[in-house]
Amino acid sequence: MSPRISHARAAAGAVALCGLLAGCAGTGSAKSGPDGNDNRFIAGDGNVTQYQPDRRKSLQEVTGQTLDGQAFRLDSLKGKVAVVNFWASWCAPCRGEAPSLQQIYTENKAKGVEFLGVNFKDAKDNAKAFERKFKVGYPSVFDGDGQVTLAFREVPPSAVPSTLVLDQQGRIAARIIGATTYSKLNPLVAKVLAEK
Repeated sequence: MSPRISHARAAAGAVALCGLLAGCAGTGSAKSGPDGNDNRFIAGDGNVTQYQPDRRKSLQEVTGQTLDGQAFRLDSLKGKVAVVNFWASWCAPCRGEAPSLQQIYTENKAKGVEFLGVNFKDAKDNAKAFERKFKVGYPSVFDGDGQVTLAFREVPPSAVPSTLVLDQQGRIAARIIGATTYSKLNPLVAKVLAEK
């Protein structure tokens, strides 16, 4: 084997490895965030951004159909703290965070916290199998073509998975880019829930 061919193979292998290490991050559809920073690509590293009430962005109308075919409107959650999680069955970090999300939902539902999944660029049957496997108890909107996710462009999710915490007025109070954990998300939910 000539050295030229082996260098080419090594370079191709390095590019493939970088793609795998990038995980599920980057939808390519994001615009600038509320702080003016360009967020077109953000690695899904679990980074948390919190927004003070006077800096929070309201969402445009978000509608869709749940995985079981029911019509859904995000503004139906106004008056409650809402957690919106962007996920896909093909995303390994999404599988890792699913039990924590379900636990936080179970512990906070009676306090007036609602959860919504946004199943991003996935096959509906695969998404339903994911929900059965992880015993997901909250609804998910099916976003096979990515159009629902575009409605969140004011504070873009920027990676799959990503999680947004909405205040009772339906504004984005916090954003987690990448997989989350119980110890990271639950205090954010409690903080927004405690706001008057």
